[in-house]
Amino acid sequence: KKIEVPVKKKEIPPNWVKKVPVVTVMGHVDHGKTTLLDTIRKTNVALEEAGAITQHIGAYKVSTPHGEITFIDTPGHEAFSAIRARGAKVTDIVVLVVAGDEGVMPQTVESINHAKSANVPIIVAINKIDLPQCNPNAVKQQFASMNMSPKEWGGDVEFVEISARNNINIDKLLETILLQAEMLELYVPLDVPAEATVIETKLDPKRGFIATVIVNKGKLKIGDSFVCGLSYGKIRAMFNDRGERIVELYPGEPAEILGFEKPCIAGDTLQVVKNEKEAKRIYEELEYEQKLAAAKKKAFKPIEELISGRSNVLSLVVKTDTQGSLEAIQKMINQLKEEIKNNPNLPELKLVHAAVGEISESDVLLAATSKAVIVGFNVRPNIQALKRAENNSVEIKTYRIIYELIDEIKKIIYRMEVKQKVEEFLGRAVVKRVFDISKVGKIAGCIVEEGKIVRNANVRILRDNIIIADTKISSLKHFKEDVKEVQQGYECGIRFENFQDFKENDVIECYQIVEK
Repeated sequence: KKIEVPVKKKEIPPNWVKKVPVVTVMGHVDHGKTTLLDTIRKTNVALEEAGAITQHIGAYKVSTPHGEITFIDTPGHEAFSAIRARGAKVTDIVVLVVAGDEGVMPQTVESINHAKSANVPIIVAINKIDLPQCNPNAVKQQFASMNMSPKEWGGDVEFVEISARNNINIDKLLETILLQAEMLELYVPLDVPAEATVIETKLDPKRGFIATVIVNKGKLKIGDSFVCGLSYGKIRAMFNDRGERIVELYPGEPAEILGFEKPCIAGDTLQVVKNEKEAKRIYEELEYEQKLAAAKKKAFKPIEELISGRSNVLSLVVKTDTQGSLEAIQKMINQLKEEIKNNPNLPELKLVHAAVGEISESDVLLAATSKAVIVGFNVRPNIQALKRAENNSVEIKTYRIIYELIDEIKKIIYRMEVKQKVEEFLGRAVVKRVFDISKVGKIAGCIVEEGKIVRNANVRILRDNIIIADTKISSLKHFKEDVKEVQQGYECGIRFENFQDFKENDVIECYQIVEK
């Protein structure tokens, strides 16, 4: 007799709740993304309340017989990636809209790459089934060729055939979203300080800075003090997507909130803290750290530096002028991957996205979120892409000869043979006195207690065993004489790069990074 073993369900900790799933709609231009969002919203409002007024706040929540769903009301992967580029993940499921009469198009592929890069499950909505030229099977075949076979064909991707314009099978799509959410087991703690992600911001002349947020965990309430990016405040009011005042917000739900002292941006995390005093203290610390980091930041880094610190992976976004060029470059990159895959000392080569066309802002966003380098062949970045690349420190390299492009990638890979970087301790000093010299700035008068202090070396500055700065020595003097190093037992005067907030008794640890 066959013995059935009961499947043990995942144990949910006390005070954890099922969050409302958050959905982003993506797809090619004119394939029906906006129409789908409008249809879902209008149908839900009509069912609930005749004459209800809806507000565009960047997201809305719908109720179905099977549960609630939050839709981000800005279709496309640009908004999705702009949020993700700042390290935030708010989307649980992507609905990919594909017109059944056109099939997979360039932006469809881009959307797939964005969703996969974020590790977010995809539900494919084949739209326009009301048109006679619609061919759902042909679309499914295209997806199957990209290793995204429908579940009905033995694959693992959900497909729903719809007409957004005529409201056909929209209920089935919503049900599929909730079934997918059930499988994801979207449980989060409720009895913790609330955390939310900003998805849209604006400045109202009368009400000040306003942000639309979606709660990630905890319960957001009127009166909560918070820190959000480089802003802080206290929640004075909250409004849902109907413009109604609400007093609390649960995980997965969207709302507009008022009470920001300074502007924030999409992708920032709002974190509730104990009180307003604590919020202001954290904000001031973050502002100081940001100014310090900005002083050190370089807009563009050498391509080798972009690879370092990435778990030894060179990620690429490739854009070309023609399909023929694209196929040739892809073939060469695949050959290169085969060539290096058996050498554990060489970085892995990863092709994040490859397409025909100019280098766009969307490409830069994808490169920023996947820490990739953009490589262009016979194409150039547009103005928006250049600005975004500068703001996100994304490297763009362009070529006119295919072999030069491949040779450059090869050179980078072989230059990046793994060498273990280790920190080598040089010495330790203690600040005995702080001198403030006009036209020069602050000098730390120190005594070297161990080892030696070396000019241009890396230093950590510690106060009560807490690191308050990590910088370099820009000037080292013994009395009035410039010196290269100062040994144990001797006094010295030290100036640091972009840091003057040291005090007496601060400890200075001097070190260098060496490859072994």
